[in-house]
Amino acid sequence: MKNSLFPSVREAVLVIVITAFFLILTAVCIGLRPEHFLMAGVFLLLFFAGQTTRKLAVALLPFFIFGISYDWMRVYPNYQVNPIDVKGLYEAEKSLFGLSVDGAVLIPCEYFALNHCPVADFFAGIFYLCWVPVPIAFGVWLYLKGDRKVYLRFAMVFLLVNLIGFAGYYIHPAAPPWYAMNYGFEPILDTPGNVAGLGRFDELLGCSIFNSIYGRNANVFAAVPSLHAAYMVVALAYAVMDRSKKWLIALFAVIMVGIWWTAVYSGHHYLIDVMLGISCALLGIFVFEKGLMKWGAFGRFFERYSRYIK
Repeated sequence: MKNSLFPSVREAVLVIVITAFFLILTAVCIGLRPEHFLMAGVFLLLFFAGQTTRKLAVALLPFFIFGISYDWMRVYPNYQVNPIDVKGLYEAEKSLFGLSVDGAVLIPCEYFALNHCPVADFFAGIFYLCWVPVPIAFGVWLYLKGDRKVYLRFAMVFLLVNLIGFAGYYIHPAAPPWYAMNYGFEPILDTPGNVAGLGRFDELLGCSIFNSIYGRNANVFAAVPSLHAAYMVVALAYAVMDRSKKWLIALFAVIMVGIWWTAVYSGHHYLIDVMLGISCALLGIFVFEKGLMKWGAFGRFFERYSRYIK
């Protein structure tokens, strides 16, 4: 990348055109919301503010693409592609992991719905709030401390794991445990998002953090795989690859397991979802490191990308 305060005319025009196209297409297909303008504004500000911030804007593209991809699933919901699994997943969970309680067989989520405590509710909320912020903060930290290639590998794998997970949503649309527990086994397409067991955290602190997050969920039938379970696997893997401090690796491991536990404790995911989410993360890491990075064309693209943000 040339040492210049301003981007080249070609770069500037390309960025402005793509941003305008994104906003117009979003307005037509799903409708513009304040966060669309915020995302576009942040990217443009970073890109045009100077060379240092321009590198950061380009480096953050995998995370911008992740957000856009998730949002654009509204255009063609997964339940229009394949039938929604509500009962099958519930019965599979009960068969594999059912708990016998007073003569009845409960799935783990049902057990925790009946057996919970304020301390567990508090830590569950803390763990779940780490699901995206911690991996993104880790990526930014890698970038700022100069490990640009490790950062880029991490960011690209994060995006790839999400794309694999999104594909899973379309291959097998599935209801979360709280849906089966509250609504039964018939899919109701306009079912609003539900805070489930995480509502106890909000009540405990007298806030509406999770209500505000899950109240905006556009599609509740995207439980398989659990990407909540996947993100910290990726962060932990690249913390190990980067030879990060032992305390950081240990912290990531605790957060990772805490999120896995919370996913089930809160009623948001089956154990099956969690295991598939972990598998999704491992698959993404393997495909990227042992597949894409060995492919000449992609390797050259990666090198150009890493030089640009260096």
